[in-house]
Amino acid sequence: MIGKLKGLIDSYGEDYVILDVGGVGYQVHCSSRTLQALPSSGEAAVLSIETYVREDQIKLFGFRTDTEREWFRLLQTVQGVGAKVALAVLSTLPPAELANAIALRDKAAVSRTPGVGPKVAERIVSELKDKAPAFANVDPAVVHLAGALDDQRAPRPVTDAISALVNLGYGQPQAAAAIAAASRSAGEKAETAQLIRLGLKELSK
Repeated sequence: MIGKLKGLIDSYGEDYVILDVGGVGYQVHCSSRTLQALPSSGEAAVLSIETYVREDQIKLFGFRTDTEREWFRLLQTVQGVGAKVALAVLSTLPPAELANAIALRDKAAVSRTPGVGPKVAERIVSELKDKAPAFANVDPAVVHLAGALDDQRAPRPVTDAISALVNLGYGQPQAAAAIAAASRSAGEKAETAQLIRLGLKELSK
């Protein structure tokens, strides 16, 4: 199996690059983000590779980092997500943003991907929620709160405070992060009004 290729950029296609490695041109399919980040024709490039072997074809998928390749693999463990959809998700969200979105149960961010409807976004978030925090750069308290909100286990003052901030125009993940910080400083018995006030302070920092 091919795990990495290092060579010169020969040419670009719509969703692939031809990488010249010692005179052999490898057709490597990539996300649009990876393609945009690669250098011009004739310049050197290195790609982490995922090799797919089928009865009728061998297909190579290329990634700028091992983390991006890991997400490509993880996404395909979700029912209904194949290589094409996984690449589309990674074209829309870089690995760090994808990890944060899943950790925060932000289905709307995932469903921004063309071809990914609400049901598939829901499956991606719910099936990968336990793996995402390892890749995310989000406060664990916010991840914990996002899980509690998703499972309807969060205290009423917390859910009301988040709802109030969302009604003021803040995004759900942004509001949840602010209220998580507010409830940590105010304590478990904080009332909704106090949480909103502290949450707004957090958002204005």
